[in-house]
Amino acid sequence: MASYDPPADGRSLLGPTPGERVFLWSVLPLLGAAVAWLLKASAGWVASLPWAPLHGPFKLVASVPEPYATIGAVVLGLAAGGGLALLTEREYVTAVMDGKQVSFTRNGHTRTVPRDAVAAVFRDGKRIVLLGGGTQEVARISGEFSVEAFEAAFTRHGWPWQPDGDPHRAAFRRWIAGDPALSPAAHALLRARAHALGKSRHEDAEQLRADLGAMGIVVREEGRRQDWRRSGGEADGA
Repeated sequence: MASYDPPADGRSLLGPTPGERVFLWSVLPLLGAAVAWLLKASAGWVASLPWAPLHGPFKLVASVPEPYATIGAVVLGLAAGGGLALLTEREYVTAVMDGKQVSFTRNGHTRTVPRDAVAAVFRDGKRIVLLGGGTQEVARISGEFSVEAFEAAFTRHGWPWQPDGDPHRAAFRRWIAGDPALSPAAHALLRARAHALGKSRHEDAEQLRADLGAMGIVVREEGRRQDWRRSGGEADGA
């Protein structure tokens, strides 16, 4: 994913280019229509195979007369491709950045972070994390975006980019239920977050991350494993 960066007022505008959005909204619907047409065209042959999976649905499709079968398949394929394009569009991250602040938007929600609230910026897998002076997470950027383009913009505007990653990664420890170093409330949130991660409920997981942050607990994950450290701010009451 490329970024576009008009130099008129010194700001960087980051996100998918207009060409990428045109590609998204044209190719995915057409691809969906092509796949649906191929499934419709092969329905009769698949229905003739007694061992084929989904034998009943293919037999039903094969029984629909023409041209209704083809028209219906193409329309459904276009709709499915359009739905996938919409989901992808919602995951795009756009940002406006300069030397004083960065505002990033995803799924219609915008967050603005001032430069003087940030002590470190680094890459964490496919995400970018902004840390405050007390080592707490100020923001975590996730979604569809070019990490390389964001890194270049943060560096260009003088933000404290950390090329070696999280400067506090050695402080993380694996979360184990019942660890006496954490309060019961923190364990309850971490258990709930582990459940949300297991169910791929990412919005719930991010909200629980924020709740833990308010308790002074910074959390990161590798798959379903959660690691934590204290932020140097408020304690969680353990």
